[in-house]
Amino acid sequence: MTNRPRTCKDAFIGGHTVAGRFEIHRGNDGAYRFRLTAADGTLVAESPQFKHLSAAVAGIDAVRENAATGIIVDRTKSYRAAA
Repeated sequence: MTNRPRTCKDAFIGGHTVAGRFEIHRGNDGAYRFRLTAADGTLVAESPQFKHLSAAVAGIDAVRENAATGIIVDRTKSYRAAA
């Protein structure tokens, strides 16, 4: 048996509940992709395909770094019409 949590709700790091998690998957074609899921299991984001596992991990690192500091840009049609 492993010490890995069964669900996001059971995930703890340093005594704190984890808000979400990144899951790395490998498709039948050998390509890697990651998914960011919320604590309740809701899919938040899905990556494009990566040829190598290291590239998928680098993609996760990039999301972690940029999401915290990224600005919101609304490019919807209704927003452009109001501007």
